[in-house]
Amino acid sequence: MDTNQTDKRNKKEDPAVTNFREYLRIKTVHPFPDYDGAIDFLGRMAEGIGLPMKKIEVSPGRIVVLMTWEGTNPSLPSILLNSHTDVVPVFAEHWKVDPFSAEKFENGDIYARGTQDMKSVGIQYLEAIRRLKNEGKKLKRTIHLSFVPDEEIGGNSGMGRFVYDEEFKKLNVGFALDEGLANPSEAYTVFYGERRAWWLRVKCTGNPGHGSRFIENTAAEKLRKVINSFLDFRAKEEEKLKGNSCLRLGNVTTVNLTMLEGGVQYNVVPRELAAGFDIRIPPEVDLKVFEERIKSWCEAAGNGVTHEFIQKSEGKNVTSTDGSDPWWNAFYAACTEMGMKIEAEIFPAATDSRFLRDAGYTAVGFSPMNNTPILLHDHDEHLNENVFLKGIDIYCTIIPALADVPHSK
Repeated sequence: MDTNQTDKRNKKEDPAVTNFREYLRIKTVHPFPDYDGAIDFLGRMAEGIGLPMKKIEVSPGRIVVLMTWEGTNPSLPSILLNSHTDVVPVFAEHWKVDPFSAEKFENGDIYARGTQDMKSVGIQYLEAIRRLKNEGKKLKRTIHLSFVPDEEIGGNSGMGRFVYDEEFKKLNVGFALDEGLANPSEAYTVFYGERRAWWLRVKCTGNPGHGSRFIENTAAEKLRKVINSFLDFRAKEEEKLKGNSCLRLGNVTTVNLTMLEGGVQYNVVPRELAAGFDIRIPPEVDLKVFEERIKSWCEAAGNGVTHEFIQKSEGKNVTSTDGSDPWWNAFYAACTEMGMKIEAEIFPAATDSRFLRDAGYTAVGFSPMNNTPILLHDHDEHLNENVFLKGIDIYCTIIPALADVPHSK
């Protein structure tokens, strides 16, 4: 399908959808994201809405774009609407269309990398603020919109730095919204916490030699024991999830073997082999106990087995979902008012929300996408324009509700 022909058939396309598609076409894809293109686009959006904008360099070459809509009582703790501008790589040969064409099909599905994760949310924030301002609304609390880099490669050079920057502290943030996930059902998923991400490298050393012999105490034998221990545990956690309908992915620990390293040539038994694991741990798990378990698996494999953490997130702060919490109550009440069914969960992966919560800020992960397959990081990532536009309506209710939360002394 020709994109230009599609655009001609959609001359009356909602301007918010047009802006969304333009944002999607900017290739902020790793390893060489066009952040300059995104910053230029966001600058034009801010100017059109009438929002003052700052550019804050939090790491070398890494800029956070910050926009502000000042409230009638700017001394109150503010609301932060956070989104990231970067997207993950694509395998274009597996897509129906060019992953950066933002092509819209007859049924309104828009295909592009970033439709769900998470350029939709960034534009929904902006379009909701535009509408509220055009309607003459005045909000009590100040609203800040942050567009951060590098979330898709861990966030340490983006929000991980920004949250401790003096410019961030000046924002006086009381509550933050960040990304969530699509929900294939009528419900909307809201995330009040995240699993801790541990990336672990286990190295095994042993006797080398010729590939034709039965050499004892090899690195491979030790690595096999290590892998078996990790994957046996993985199988038990998967069984736990499948055996309890009340559990979600965020309630169990996942372990995945993601890297294997070593070897010099086919007829040489190597002295050293290594394996990499991606481990995601729910907030309720005792980290000290779990780390001891990892240590015991390595020790049981034999001498010459060591491990190191490539990443080790230890924060386990969660946002209250108690009805007495004013922030959660305002968010939930606004959703209920719109007839939305809310499913509150622990996020199974990791977002920039973890940096906010670990720094002591209240944060909720929410992307207003229901009746939508979960396709973040997947081939043919897409979002229907009607779901996208409904999300703007939803934020037009949620943002004022949060901004008008009574101040507690």
